[in-house]
Amino acid sequence: MEDTSELIQAVQTLNTPDAFRSRIGAEQWRMLTPYLTRHEVRSGDTLLRQGDGDRTMYFLERGSLQVYVTRPTVPTATPHKIAILRPGSVVGEGGLFSEGGRMANVEAMTPCVVWALRGPRLEELAARLPNIAFEIVRAAAAVMSVRMRANLESHIAMS
Repeated sequence: MEDTSELIQAVQTLNTPDAFRSRIGAEQWRMLTPYLTRHEVRSGDTLLRQGDGDRTMYFLERGSLQVYVTRPTVPTATPHKIAILRPGSVVGEGGLFSEGGRMANVEAMTPCVVWALRGPRLEELAARLPNIAFEIVRAAAAVMSVRMRANLESHIAMS
């Protein structure tokens, strides 16, 4: 089994409004580990592409990711930066709830280590360890809610 201690530390210590605040402890994280896959991402590589259909959420263990959107109808338009994510952040949480296209691009600003939780693996987790699966879904929904609210507030402020 792979070592997720650095990931657990990063997730549990991230102090941002959109932090992934699950109510699972270290032992439950260890039980979750077999359902995750570890990936190393090079600086400049795209982790998520706007419009792609994908049911994967990622936990960022190490490195920095930038989130930005483009306007496909205006190919020459400058991409709009939404956020820079630090270790402990999650990204792609909407993929757990919908098979629709990704809302934004996510690119590695530095070399990164991410852990993927794919939709089918979450379904397996729900069948075998429902309490942990529920906590993952609840915390991911909370992240999505905070981010959606912040996005709406920024649009209202710009009006």
